[in-house]
Amino acid sequence: MTQDVIQVSAVVLRSPAGEVLTVRKRGTARFMLPGGKPEPGETAAQTALRECAEEVGVELDPDALLELGTFSAAAANEAGRRVRGTVYVHPAVVAPVPSREIAEVRWLDPDLDPLPDDLAPLLEHQVLPALRTHVL
Repeated sequence: MTQDVIQVSAVVLRSPAGEVLTVRKRGTARFMLPGGKPEPGETAAQTALRECAEEVGVELDPDALLELGTFSAAAANEAGRRVRGTVYVHPAVVAPVPSREIAEVRWLDPDLDPLPDDLAPLLEHQVLPALRTHVL
């Protein structure tokens, strides 16, 4: 059913060393990309830009967003639901400033093996493998 699917947009923000910025929202246990649900009338890209500004205080250049793809996985924080995320990549940014909504930020080496066991399924099973195979 469509009500079981949560639509989101997210952005892969990389450090100059290639690490991926992940966030853990307050009251949750899993790390994920900065991003979230759209406001009425927003495009996926507009949602991604707004969420990065709100969550980590980073104003991104809309012209520098590159779409990595749209992926689906089990929702990290809502049991029995799925998330469908349009994911973008943006060039390296300055240090993030987390909002009150964010409990913790962590830079993740995407080539780590094994990966930490506290990653959201969309990030671990869809986005990180896509980053390894796509040349952006």
